[in-house]
Parts: sequence; C-alpha cells; structure tokens
Amino acid sequence: MDFTLTPKAEDLKARVRAFVETEILPLENDPASYNEFENIRMDLRDKIRIKAKVAGLWAPQMPEIYGGLGLSMVEQAVFYEEANRSIFGPVCFNCAAPDDGNMRCLEMVGTEDQKRRWLRPMIDGAVNSSFAMTEPHPGGGSDPGMIQTRAERHGDTWKVYGRKWYISGAAVSKHFILMARTDPNPEEKRRHLTAFLFHADSPGWRILRRIGNMGPDEHGGVCELEFDGLEIPDEDRLMEIGDGLRLTQIRLGPARLTHCMRWLGLAKRCMEITQEYVSKREGFGLRLADRESVQLTLGEVAHDIQIGRLLTMHAAWKLDQGDRARKEVSSAKIHVADTLFKAVDTAIQLNGARGYSTDTILEWIYRYARAAKLVDGASEVHKMVLARFYGKEGSDYWQWG
Repeated sequence: MDFTLTPKAEDLKARVRAFVETEILPLENDPASYNEFENIRMDLRDKIRIKAKVAGLWAPQMPEIYGGLGLSMVEQAVFYEEANRSIFGPVCFNCAAPDDGNMRCLEMVGTEDQKRRWLRPMIDGAVNSSFAMTEPHPGGGSDPGMIQTRAERHGDTWKVYGRKWYISGAAVSKHFILMARTDPNPEEKRRHLTAFLFHADSPGWRILRRIGNMGPDEHGGVCELEFDGLEIPDEDRLMEIGDGLRLTQIRLGPARLTHCMRWLGLAKRCMEITQEYVSKREGFGLRLADRESVQLTLGEVAHDIQIGRLLTMHAAWKLDQGDRARKEVSSAKIHVADTLFKAVDTAIQLNGARGYSTDTILEWIYRYARAAKLVDGASEVHKMVLARFYGKEGSDYWQWG
C-alpha cells in the first residue's frame, strides 16, 4: 500500500481544487444560488456542469469511452475529497449520490442496450436517478431479506406492487433502479430479489409524498412511493432473476466508500473555516488559536480526519485490487460518519454564534452530517458486520493481505 499519489492524481487534485475555489465556492454566499430545499438551483447546477465538462472534470467514476475520467478508486478518493470542499461540489462534477452509485452499478452489470438507454443519459447529466429499495415496516430497510414489494411475471412483462420510502432524489428522477421480491417464498432470503429499471413516465406508480426532514434536502428529496401494477418489460430486468441481493452488494459497497470520500472533504472544510476564525478572533487578551484547549480540540479533529483518510484509502486500494473490502468499507463508513459530525460540531462550538448562524455554511453541514450515521446502513449495522467478521476470522481479522 503506497499512498504516494501519481502525477495524474496530483494534477487532478490541483485542478479540482482550483475549479471549486473559483467556480463553486462563491455560489455558497449568494442566497439566489439556492432552491427552496437549500440546495443549489438545478438550472445553476447545469451551468456549472457545462464548465466542469469543458475543464475535463466530469464523471470521474465512469470509463473514458463514456465521456468520464476512468479513475481508479484511489484516484476517485483524491477527486471526491476535493470536490466536496464545497457543499455544491459533487453534484456539479456528476459524482454525487444517488446518481454516482447508480451509474457505477449500471456500468458494471448492465447489458450494452441497457447502458445505451439508461446509463448514457445519466453520465451525460441529462437525467437524475434513484435507487428504490427501502420500505416502511414490515418491509426491508437495512435487512433486504424483509423486502415486501413484489414483482409478478406475466410472459415478457413484470407487474410490481408495493411501497418504498425515503427514496433519495425520487421527486426529480427520470430513471429508477427498483428492488422487488420475485420469489414469493417468505423463507427464501438469498435468491428472493430481482432488480429492475423503470422510467418516471411509466404508469402504475406514484409518489405519495416528499418526506420532510432535517435537511438541507438533496435534489428530489426523499420520497414515499407506491406501486400498483407498474409494468416493466423483462428486457429492463438487471442481471438474472434472483440476483437482486448480489446487485445491492455490488452497488452499495463502493457507494458507501464514496460517501466517505465526500464527507472527508466537508470535514476538512469545517476545519478550514474554524482555523481561519480562531487565528483572528481574540478574547480576554489572547487569540483563540493560542489557547491550549482550542489547540487540543482542533488537533483531535485533525487526527480523526487523517484516520478516516487512511481507512478510506485502504478500502479504495483493496477495491482496486479486486477485493470486495466489506469490513474495510464498513470501518471507514463508521469512522468517517462520526468524524464529519464531530468536525462540524467542533467548528460550530469554536465559531460561536457565527457558526450557529447562516453567516457560514457550518449549520448547513451540521444538519446534513447527522444523516451520515444512517444512510447506506446505520452505524450499528456496520458494527455488526465487523463483529461477524471478527467472530469468523479471529486474529486473522487484522491481516494485511
């Protein structure tokens, strides 16, 4: 594991940082940049996306033959961290969730026809997408074995019935990946799911509501969906019948890690804002930066961010070697989610009322950061994953190979 960056990665790091500095960061300070859900206006996003394409900083995770940059996971870690120095960064480079994970998934498992019809518009930035898996009780959440939404086959067509909720981006998405039960046997927990593609214009489904939350809200929010006979041609089935659980593992592993890459960028941004403030702000005859208590606090956060970067890079490296890196990704997800929340909480405390106000983006990041411990598997679920690995491997849990 050599963490020396290649010249290509160093160049990308500098170019992304410069683009974010000049083209994206200034937008955060203008109230007119935001939509009603506290995210960048989509028309403004699209203007910045054109500039990102011209700058050669578009779709870093996609192969060059599709117009992407074809970066390795390690190179993506460098890119994503710099991209999310701004709260608007990833979506302007087309590497934000949920599109990021959906594009990876389709590129890996889609047929050539599916890539042409479903993936290419996503890479081009022409459509948004969603991954519809989570369900209200008694349906599936972190446990996909509980999924209730069912797809019934009628010749070359499937009809879907059921409900999903907290589906990211659904209100503006055009392309959906849907997880549904195709084996009606409730005891079947491994081959019971199949993945399908459907378009927003298809009849037989509807958005029941856009669910309010702490926000700020991503484009399309999180929505509750109802399926009442949605018809999907068999040609729009992803992988084989019963491969749905395998597909979720293919999609969610890298997606969890790219969350970590982005969150590290936000955590570092919180430190930047705080360091600038404490280096100037004085109280009782002393700069805040000269107080030992402040130094200890900032040093601890810097320490945790670096641990997160090493965990993330190690997992990225293992994925590049062809390993599934399940425990490495889970370790990174747990630690980086905690670190992001700690970084912004510390930043608000040291910035005082300024940090709690909207004079900085810290309160925006604070509300956003709370979701990090929940999305793509709650921290407790990932700790259970690690416990299972340790119970199986014992001392071999810590092997380097």
